Amino acid sequence: MEQKQAVIFELDNCLYGVDIMRVNEIIRMVQVTPVPEADHFIEGIINLRGQVIPVVNLCRKLGLNYRDYHKDNRIIVIQSDNSKFGMIVDRVLEVSSYSDVDITPVNNVNIDTGVIDEIIRIENNLCIVLKLNNLYQ
Repeated sequence: MEQKQAVIFELDNCLYGVDIMRVNEIIRMVQVTPVPEADHFIEGIINLRGQVIPVVNLCRKLGLNYRDYHKDNRIIVIQSDNSKFGMIVDRVLEVSSYSDVDITPVNNVNIDTGVIDEIIRIENNLCIVLKLNNLYQ
């Protein structure tokens, strides 16, 4: 049975995850420079060791409630094909391992929104694993 790993984080008091193989790094919240006329979900850009990285406000992108930033906010830097982008999350919780028996395919529950890869069970909670290719578009 193949084991997968996901970085589990919180958004609007719910659990979400991303494939750990696509996570470049996780950084503390830093000053984000707004970009004029960018899409509503683009928070702006950051300078990460000399590289300019666009940053997505994940709550806005997913249509969730968001609040002012706090000390637990993190930016998860994602490697997407040939580029990187950051995602602002409320807090990073853990790296979790799971297998096929923990997965509920999205098509089994008829809620394919284009951004959900799969749903996994972690203890007594459900966690939505996001499709990263569809988040920065």
